[in-house]
Amino acid sequence: IRNAYCSTDNSILENSLQLGPGGSTAVTAIVIDGKDLWIANVGDSRAVVCELGAANQLTVDHEPHVERKRIENKGGFARAFGDQSLKAHLSSEPDMRHVPIDATMDFVILASDGLWKVMKNQEAIDLVKTIKDPQAAAKRLTTEALARNSKDDISCIVIRFG
Repeated sequence: IRNAYCSTDNSILENSLQLGPGGSTAVTAIVIDGKDLWIANVGDSRAVVCELGAANQLTVDHEPHVERKRIENKGGFARAFGDQSLKAHLSSEPDMRHVPIDATMDFVILASDGLWKVMKNQEAIDLVKTIKDPQAAAKRLTTEALARNSKDDISCIVIRFG
């Protein structure tokens, strides 16, 4: 997972002339044999799992624009891809978390900040918990984020368990 994030960052930086300025965030999930969930993220893309109907955020938001001064003062790094202008204090090293999948978990939402800036974790869970088709659930979330006038990119995936 770490190598994949590093390779992605290198590719973005190598193609920065074609891609333009700025960077990106990411959240990824790997489900192994329906028993183990590995979550990784950089930036403020987020993973939220529905456990017994309640939202449980699995990732830590890294918001470099909010935390940049505090991070730099401590000699640390914000987490995101690309963004050459911040690279001295930017790390593509993801936060990673292993979560055993159990019967209390219904689904997980992986989404970019375009969703989370206009919707709380529990709102997102409540909006789609009765939608069995994960693709339809993801579409419902993105449609609602647009209806709430999200001004950021909106990417969303829903993974159902069991």
